[in-house]
Amino acid sequence: MAERSFKREVQQLRIGAGETFTGEGILAITKALLECGVGYVGGYQGAPISHLMDVLSDAEELMSELGVRFEANASEAAAVAMLAASVHYPIRGAVTFKGVVGVNVGSDALSNLSSSGVNGGALIIVGEDYGEGSSIMQERSHAFAMKSQFWLLDPRPNLPSIVKAVRDGFELSEATNTPVMLMVRIRSCHVTGSFEARDNQRPPLTVGDALANPRRDFNRVVLPPMSYVQEQDKINQRWPAAQSYIQKEGLNERFGPAAGEVGIIVQGGMYNGLIRALQRLGLADIHGETEVPVYVLNVTYPLVPDEVEDFCKGKKSVLVVEEGQPDFIEQGLAAVLYRAGMQTKLHGKDVLPMAGEYTGQVMLDGVTAFLKTAAPALLPGQVRAPNAPLSQIPDLSKTVPIRPPGFCTGCPERPIFAAMKLVEQDLGAHQITGDIGCHLFASLPPFEIGGSTMGYGLGPASNAAFDGGGEKRAISIIGDGGFWHNGLSSSIGNMVFNKSDSVAVVVDNYYSAATGGQDVLSSRASNPTKATQHPIADAIRGVGVKWVRQIDRTYDVSRVRDVLREALTTDEKGPKVIVASSECMLNRQRREKPERARAIESGRRVEAPRFGVDEDICTGDHACMRLSGCPSLSLKQLDDPLRDDPVASIDESCVGCGNCGEVADAAVLCPSFYRADLVHNPGGLEKWWAGVSARVTGWLQKRRESRRLNFAEQRP
Repeated sequence: MAERSFKREVQQLRIGAGETFTGEGILAITKALLECGVGYVGGYQGAPISHLMDVLSDAEELMSELGVRFEANASEAAAVAMLAASVHYPIRGAVTFKGVVGVNVGSDALSNLSSSGVNGGALIIVGEDYGEGSSIMQERSHAFAMKSQFWLLDPRPNLPSIVKAVRDGFELSEATNTPVMLMVRIRSCHVTGSFEARDNQRPPLTVGDALANPRRDFNRVVLPPMSYVQEQDKINQRWPAAQSYIQKEGLNERFGPAAGEVGIIVQGGMYNGLIRALQRLGLADIHGETEVPVYVLNVTYPLVPDEVEDFCKGKKSVLVVEEGQPDFIEQGLAAVLYRAGMQTKLHGKDVLPMAGEYTGQVMLDGVTAFLKTAAPALLPGQVRAPNAPLSQIPDLSKTVPIRPPGFCTGCPERPIFAAMKLVEQDLGAHQITGDIGCHLFASLPPFEIGGSTMGYGLGPASNAAFDGGGEKRAISIIGDGGFWHNGLSSSIGNMVFNKSDSVAVVVDNYYSAATGGQDVLSSRASNPTKATQHPIADAIRGVGVKWVRQIDRTYDVSRVRDVLREALTTDEKGPKVIVASSECMLNRQRREKPERARAIESGRRVEAPRFGVDEDICTGDHACMRLSGCPSLSLKQLDDPLRDDPVASIDESCVGCGNCGEVADAAVLCPSFYRADLVHNPGGLEKWWAGVSARVTGWLQKRRESRRLNFAEQRP
């Protein structure tokens, strides 16, 4: 169950020529693929393009009607390998995945694909996850384009430009026999707009047609001596063909006056931020008409020297707006100008930050600094003053506490790490590694368990140096998404082959939860187009692990603690794997809340558990919070002069998972947690009993209050 359904939105993908398409960037990309006659699509989910995979999945019926094959690939490497269909056949194919981490995983296939070249258009749609909205290491995909010699598109972030880039990408790929990477940034994926649609096209050659008429070409095989020929073909044929096509078809754009003392060269994806900065300086209007010449690189690799030289001709200074590091584009432009013998002075990372997201304020400060140096007459008077300081963003890190990510309310992974902390209280600290996924939040307070992650599915592999045995066994964490992505072979298989004596915990929450709740092989739900319900424990036993334990309810903290202790203390040698299974609470709530609402509305009896803290029993030591960290568990200051410390309190966000009480019981804390079942549409007997209970409770409370007042009056 994906976190969002696009069943309604994908109906708009059926509209044809002359109609206006309105929607998000990811929907526009899907529509553009269908309009371009794509023959097959695939990919692997990951922000910011997780929803693109969801859209493709929800549009599978439409794609089948057009003869388009859709595959939710097992990994980014599998996705890129799928593009092999375009090597020998004139079929357009597209795959998508998350930025630099996806490119890392798919790099082997990308290198081979780029070397062999393609016959049909091959498009890799990459969600460039960079900046303040990112969830990964801060790197760029640009280096891979340079390394492997495939072309990189970075269109302006509006729907017409993104849709055009999809068409341009296929055509550029076919014109140069080279795969093309289309980079869409976080905001581009979710920008809303409209464009004039075209008719969807059935692929001239479907994958079914190709299967019936197989082709092969030895020249496309990446083996000596053809690999040497392919390298020469990249440089002598494909690269010049790409530059010629980019220039001839006008893929890059120019705005503003043709001539000027200064100019700005900008990545297409950064165009909106640049224009906003110029607007704030009074140098552009609300329609984007600018007084400063702007050269927009919708294709950031390769550069086209003729275009660069023509733009820089007659300009004293040019600013390069290139987000991220290293400054690949600035270096390339500098080389072009140097070889052409031009005296235009290049600015870029001297006035803009080398690293970090170019936010609105950062962009404004950088453009202002450039114009102060190169063309102060263009600036308004108050900004033009030579000693006027640039606006400074205050450093709030010393006054505002950080807000690290954490587990959701009711997350079934939280009790696993509460149990692990209890085990460490008895057995001492252990060497623990994490993996990519929600469970990595356990490395942060209040658990602070695990301190490294090397890649998706590589949690146990990153403990390999400690697998030889010692005084304590190492522990590694891996999620079900990472397990099926790469972990079964690279981590579990590695442990078996090398006779590891460590412990691996597979966190099974039924989905690829961190990327949006997509199904995986071990998902419990039935999926009409994908094979699910394949137990992780069976796969682990299948590769040779003898010691396997299955936990079907992670909220049972005592059981999780006992199984962990057994794994760490048993005399049995070899890898030990615990599969800890409970459904992701977010997905569970998405499924159960509508069902519960319908049941209540229909008049059926429904129970909803709620948990609370008895204020009279709570000691206020807050150990329950240190072992739980649930967002619904907070502090409450009592109106009691004899009690200074705030007590624990559960707010309305509680989903009734019961983890707080389980932790208190397992850790032998104060018994202050209680459960109350909220009954909707109760029966007649329940209503009568509730009334009796309320009256008796009320009478007892009044009697106690009366005694208290009498006692107070009798005191001297």
